[in-house]
Amino acid sequence: MKIVIAGAGIGGLAAALSLHRAGFRDVTVYERVRELRPLGVGINLLPHAVRELTELGLADAVASIGVPPSRLSYYNRFGQPIWSEPRGLDAGYRWPQLSVHRGEFQLLLAREVERRLGPDTIRLGCELIGVEHLDPASPEARAAGHAEFARFLRKDADGRTEEFEVAADVVIGADGIHSAMRAQAYPEEGGPVWNGLILWRGTATVPTYLDGRTMIMAGDGEQKFVSYPLVAPGGAEGATRLNFIAERRAPEGVDETADWNHAVDPGPIEELFAEWRFDWLDVPGVIAAADEILEYPMVDRDALPQWTFGGSTLIGDAAHAMYPNGSNGASQAIIDGRTLAFHLANEAAELGAAAAQAGAASDTGIATAVRAALAAYEADRRPATARLLEMTRQLGPEKVMQLAYDRAPQGFADIHDVIPAEELQEVADGYKRTAGFHPAALNERASLTPDSAPWMED
Repeated sequence: MKIVIAGAGIGGLAAALSLHRAGFRDVTVYERVRELRPLGVGINLLPHAVRELTELGLADAVASIGVPPSRLSYYNRFGQPIWSEPRGLDAGYRWPQLSVHRGEFQLLLAREVERRLGPDTIRLGCELIGVEHLDPASPEARAAGHAEFARFLRKDADGRTEEFEVAADVVIGADGIHSAMRAQAYPEEGGPVWNGLILWRGTATVPTYLDGRTMIMAGDGEQKFVSYPLVAPGGAEGATRLNFIAERRAPEGVDETADWNHAVDPGPIEELFAEWRFDWLDVPGVIAAADEILEYPMVDRDALPQWTFGGSTLIGDAAHAMYPNGSNGASQAIIDGRTLAFHLANEAAELGAAAAQAGAASDTGIATAVRAALAAYEADRRPATARLLEMTRQLGPEKVMQLAYDRAPQGFADIHDVIPAEELQEVADGYKRTAGFHPAALNERASLTPDSAPWMED
């Protein structure tokens, strides 16, 4: 079975490793950029994603570049505590939560893909521009031996471009929020949906706060500050390397056509958070200490009615880009890749058993197996991510901060005078259930690693 992946981000690389673990060897990843570099800032890998990385044999490697947060704590804009809970192993999971630098994690996955699948597996400088889906029974598909044809645009160092086509049994669109495959299927959709909030992201080395391993969120739906350590305690004396996100609703006159994703002066952002000096954290001081601050709009995309077309499907942000409320984007992309590989392996095993009886697997038999697998994958993942996307639009687990603001905008003496403990607990548990990482359910669910079988490819 020949598999093509468009996109060497976290989702595409996790899919490649998952397919290899499931027994597939003819896998190629095509990536638009000409060089993979450790770009971005921090992300969180939640326990359900770390479980999948562990089953891929990556637990130690990822842990070596990450920090397991001990707690997640929510505060209002005055630094008063709203809700706090243990995370990862401390919360009863069999797997930790890990805070990692996104670029370092991507490069780790890329190196592992090349080690396991071969040095030519990732083809750089190749941008997906479209996919043609043929009827598997058509003469053209029979002649080619495949029913999917992915078209790419390749650009060399001198700017010269050429188009080329790759035939495959499966094409996986992991090409991000601006996915060409998604745009081909939904040409009238337009660009990502902006909710009017601006994010400023950066990293800084600052005095250690709390226990040095706590992820904090402070504020409400109009203005918020998030930070978490990227380096375990024990480095520079009394100092912590952390990732932060400062968030504020855009002033009047700024719209989705603004020039986003660029470095900005920290001064005006410091001013926005000038009063946010808590007993345990100096927020404007963190912003002032940033190496660089990048400005982004908070965007997502509406849930789709269909991901799969012929033998092609979407994963990750191409399928379900969502707000960062809940820190779940990268984790969901990893689970997409694992789920897709699991269903492809199951259908391939059935196809292999049938072929053993018949003497060979037909091209139409392979196409039928692919379509059954993609349908099962979509049935598992599309409704689940649609529910999660809607929950992130309602602030996800960060809803507790907005509840505190709505009910006590000037602060409180005791949060339980404002929000009952049971209500706080249900917000936290409800999000975990929707996102698929409530401790009991995650610890007990079956593995997404398929059983070894004779059909596995050499």
